[in-house]
Amino acid sequence: MKHRIVILGAGYAGAFSAGYLARQLHADDFELTVVNAEPDFVERLRLHQLAAGQDLRHRPLTDIFAGTGIRLRVARVSDIDPAGHSVTVVDDSGVDHIHYDTLLYALGSTAAVDQVHGVAEHAFHVAARPAALRLRRRLSELGEDGTVLVVGGNLTAIEAVTEIAEAHPHLRVGLATRGEAGGWLGPKARRHLFRAFDRLGVTVHEHTTIDQVDATAAITADGTGFAADAVVWAAGFAVHPIAAASGLEVRPNGQIVVDRQMRSVSHPDVYVAGDSAFVVGDNGRPLPMSCASAGSTSMQAVGAIIGDRTGRDIATNAQPYVGNHISLGRKDGIFQLVDSDAHARSWALCGRTAARVKTTILDTAAWSLRHPTFGRPGHNYRSVSRPQVPGLVAG
Repeated sequence: MKHRIVILGAGYAGAFSAGYLARQLHADDFELTVVNAEPDFVERLRLHQLAAGQDLRHRPLTDIFAGTGIRLRVARVSDIDPAGHSVTVVDDSGVDHIHYDTLLYALGSTAAVDQVHGVAEHAFHVAARPAALRLRRRLSELGEDGTVLVVGGNLTAIEAVTEIAEAHPHLRVGLATRGEAGGWLGPKARRHLFRAFDRLGVTVHEHTTIDQVDATAAITADGTGFAADAVVWAAGFAVHPIAAASGLEVRPNGQIVVDRQMRSVSHPDVYVAGDSAFVVGDNGRPLPMSCASAGSTSMQAVGAIIGDRTGRDIATNAQPYVGNHISLGRKDGIFQLVDSDAHARSWALCGRTAARVKTTILDTAAWSLRHPTFGRPGHNYRSVSRPQVPGLVAG
């Protein structure tokens, strides 16, 4: 009987991991199934562009997985039973149960919309394709006096507010953040950021904590209201509560606790990659939820799966955090390097060159999904019965 590997999620972490496993493991010994809520690969790092009105390239997962033998199941995950080694999924046909021997959890994160009153009901976000399209429709409805307020001071907030302001110059666009906008950047990068805000007409409200959102405004704790036809919530991310509900050991924020090989510490036949994993980086700090983290955790997770199931040595991959790459519209950007303590270095790349570099990085990430073993030869590793990790089912 083939060893059944099920991958939940086909974002950057899940799609790359699935392709890599398919090209490394022998098809006679392993069966790979990917479960994803959408039939397409979604470039999450470009969803602010989609929301602003740009069309993104269509990337069907059937094309990405063509020739790999991967089974694609377009469905929503509703439950995980680690003790019974099964996943419950829901699609147009109803409820189904998928059984696994090894599970790779890569469901990622979404906007943290449940922490402030009214956000879930009234605000927009750009952390998922349907949400970005909803915001896109709303922006297209606004006339000359339309107002948009982006809440948050992180990378997503900055990218969203500058993209919207550039694509919709007739709108009045603002940014509200409880701290300093780009406060973690070095002096050079922060000066460039505020020049971009000025150029695009973005009004910045620093040290402003939004305590409530309704249909027409964002309201602070002291009752100050910021009128807005659209409030875009970009004040942090949250992982899906399904992990905690399943009995996997998680952190208070819902991220799954893993060992250095990306195995769940409570259920070692569950591996985790991407935003859902709580990983301490090489600098001793938790890795942020980001595309860069998705790449490094994916490589560690697939390396561990291959090693555990085929008897090969498991390398310990680096888990670095080197900097922030921020787009400021289509022709401007910032790349800020950080030191080993995650503090901004004095050097930063700004302007058109930074924008081109980021575009190249995103294009390369999308290309690598179709070529997951580029630079590393593909293999056909066979399964061995080596339950080196407690809880693993022998192949």
